[in-house]
Amino acid sequence: MATQNKNNHKEKQPPILFGKTQNIIKQVNKLLGGTLVTYFNNPRGSVCHDDVLALFELLEKIGHQEKIYLFIKSSGGNGQASLRIVNLLRQYCKEVVAVIPLECASAATMITLGANEIHMGPMAYLTSVDTSLTHALSPIDRDNDRVSVSLDELNRVVKLWQAQGSDKSENPYQQLFQHVHPLVIGAVDRAESLSIMLCKELLAYHIEDEKEAEKIAATLNSKYPSHGYPILIEEAKRIGLKVNHLSSEINTLLLELNELYSEMGQRATTDFDDTHAHGNEILNIWESTGVLVYYRQDKDWFYRTEERRWISLNDNSSWRRVAKNGNRVEKSILHIA
Repeated sequence: MATQNKNNHKEKQPPILFGKTQNIIKQVNKLLGGTLVTYFNNPRGSVCHDDVLALFELLEKIGHQEKIYLFIKSSGGNGQASLRIVNLLRQYCKEVVAVIPLECASAATMITLGANEIHMGPMAYLTSVDTSLTHALSPIDRDNDRVSVSLDELNRVVKLWQAQGSDKSENPYQQLFQHVHPLVIGAVDRAESLSIMLCKELLAYHIEDEKEAEKIAATLNSKYPSHGYPILIEEAKRIGLKVNHLSSEINTLLLELNELYSEMGQRATTDFDDTHAHGNEILNIWESTGVLVYYRQDKDWFYRTEERRWISLNDNSSWRRVAKNGNRVEKSILHIA
C-alpha cells in the first residue's frame, strides 16, 4: 500500500537558488573588496566535522585569498569542528573577518573567535560557549532527535533540588538518571574544560597575550546565566573582542542572502498516507563565488504506531555540489563519510 501511494505522489524537493545567491555574493564581494564565504545552518542543521570536508571543496575551488569575509548564520554545534573550520580557513588566507547579520551562537561563536575582526549588524548576536553536547544516549525529543545537554543545566537541576530542602540523605542524581543517562552526565562533566581550551586555541590565531585570551575564554564559558544569552555588539566589545558595526548596505544584502538560504532550508515533506512520508531538507550550506556545497537530508519516514514515534528508513542523505564551469552549471554528489 505504501509503495503504491509513493508511486502516486511526486516527492517534494527543496529549491536550489544558486543563480540568486550568486548574484548577491557578487554584489557583496564588490562592496567588501574581498572574497565572501557563506555558512548557513537551518534550525535543524549544526556545525559538524563534515563541514570541514565541505569547506575544503569550496576553498579548493576559489583558491588562496588575501582576506576572507565569513558570513555565519548558525545556532551552533560541535566546538571541535569549529576549531578545524578556522584552521582550514587560515590555510587559504592571511586574514579572516566574520560578518554577522543575525544569530551566531555557541560553536558558531567559537568560529568568530578565530577571526581577526567581527562585524555585527543591528540584529546580530553571539552567545556563551559553555559546554553543551549531544551524546548517543542523550534524551530524545518529539521528533525523535537527540537533544543537547549542558553542564550548567545539570548543575542547576541539582541546586534546585537541594534548595527545595529535599532529603539530604537521598542522592539527587538518582532522580536525574531517570531522565538523563549516567554516561551522558559523565561525558558532559569531562567536556567542561574542553570549551575553554578550544576558545584559547582559536583566539591564539590573532591574540598573542595569553592572559587576555584566557580572560575572554573564561568570560564566554562562565559569566552568562544561560547558554543562549545574547551577547550584543557593545557587550562583545567589553569582553575584549575586536568588533565593528557591519555597514547598512552589506547587512541588507546578507539578510537577503539569509532569506534565500532559509527558503532553500525549508523542510519539504511528502505525505503518502497516515504512517508513511518522505522528507527532503537542506541543513547546512557553504557557498562562495562559483560554487555551492550543501547537505541535504533525504529520508523516508514511517510512524510506528505502537511506539508513537517516527523512524527513518532508506536514508539517501548526502553532501551535494553545484559549481560553475565556464557557462555551464554542474551538479554532483560528494561522498563524505
